[in-house]
Amino acid sequence: MVRKLHLLIYGCIILIACTSRNAVRSSNSNNLNDTVAIVAEIDSTSHDMDTMAITGKTAASLVDLPVTQDGAIILSPGFYEADFKSYCLQPGTPDPSPRDAYGQQVLNTYHKDIVETALRQSLTRTDLEQKNIQLLLWSIVSGSKYDQLSPQVQQTARQLLTRKQIFELRGGVTGMIKRMTNYIPNNSGDMAAIKGLFEKGANSYEAFEKIAVRHEPSIITDPDYRRDQWNWQPGGYFLRYYPASYKQLKVQVYVPDAVTGASANATGKYLLFDPVLLMAAPANSNAQHLGIGAPVIEILRKVIQVNTNGPKLPQPKTTPKNPKTSS
Repeated sequence: MVRKLHLLIYGCIILIACTSRNAVRSSNSNNLNDTVAIVAEIDSTSHDMDTMAITGKTAASLVDLPVTQDGAIILSPGFYEADFKSYCLQPGTPDPSPRDAYGQQVLNTYHKDIVETALRQSLTRTDLEQKNIQLLLWSIVSGSKYDQLSPQVQQTARQLLTRKQIFELRGGVTGMIKRMTNYIPNNSGDMAAIKGLFEKGANSYEAFEKIAVRHEPSIITDPDYRRDQWNWQPGGYFLRYYPASYKQLKVQVYVPDAVTGASANATGKYLLFDPVLLMAAPANSNAQHLGIGAPVIEILRKVIQVNTNGPKLPQPKTTPKNPKTSS
């Protein structure tokens, strides 16, 4: 009887794993259907940008452009910039400084899907404190136990994550499957120290920050990589990052006139910039890897429903928000 019960439980675990994996694969496929989205690492060697095209021009606001229902920005030709909240995703590395030139990498962390969900939901939950979101992310990437988080951080998790994801962070069935496949977090000394703070019930944000963010000069590995270097993006436009610290960075985007236009948008061939899918990553040093969240300044934005399962039927609508500056 016990043997049969064990076999039944094991079968359920395998079934859940397969179903979850197929659902993620299907979701990823649908999200990229008939759109151009950033999903690849930088390619700065095979494409050159004509810097004269923006010489003397003032950047327009990137957050004035419409967004999809998932928060991806729908690009049009022009030169844009905006400041975004950012989050440390690689504890134990130096805080960004003017010495560090930044490119990008595809978002890739322990519990990547949960980190992506937290960042995605933070785009609309601008009422949540950035410090609590950062603590939640540190707990996720370090593999800390959910039940050891403070009530404030657990409340933030409930606002950003699904019940299934919280169940996984508690070591539920999905967590068991990940352990069975040897998918474990980075067990460096810094990660272990962060886990230790959560286990002790530390309430000081500064205590976590002291471990996760080193206030020391970064190690420059490629002095020839310029801080103002533009990075070509799939879809034919260019992008660059200017972190002010691990908490905030400026994103600049240039879309050449020939890339896309009103006629392309009218047929649903949107050129999308989805910052959540990316990490701002140092291109010349060992500085912080940064997840990207909501714009620092919240304004009224047009939302266009993008149907990724067939022909796109844009349905413009507005989100009722009052302009304000988030801390």
